[in-house]
Amino acid sequence: MVGLVIVSHSQKVAEGVKELASQMAVDVPIAAAGGTSDGRLGTDVEKIVNAINEVYSEDGVLIIFDLGSAYMNAEMALEYLEEDMKCKVDIVDTAIVEGAITASVESSINKTISEIKEALKCLALGKMP
Repeated sequence: MVGLVIVSHSQKVAEGVKELASQMAVDVPIAAAGGTSDGRLGTDVEKIVNAINEVYSEDGVLIIFDLGSAYMNAEMALEYLEEDMKCKVDIVDTAIVEGAITASVESSINKTISEIKEALKCLALGKMP
């Protein structure tokens, strides 16, 4: 099952999105990586790496983020992963709430990482997956 990492500048936003997505897909591994290690607004590469490790499986991990600098820190987090893990982790640009819910539901029905990314593209275009 594809795992999800929610990266937000706010710990509360990341936890809230995780809570919503988890309600829609109870068995999907979802981790929140919000805020900095000292509790401020921002993102933290180490928190993102830990979140990836928490939900990682051979099926892969999708990272969903809120703002541009969260994307940059997610990219930096990938650099800390082993090569065999790195190739199974993708960062997707999608609406954080709707994307997380769509990805969690798709993962819960055992869609592949590629199929989930395609569903997220459809979501961005306003089409039903």
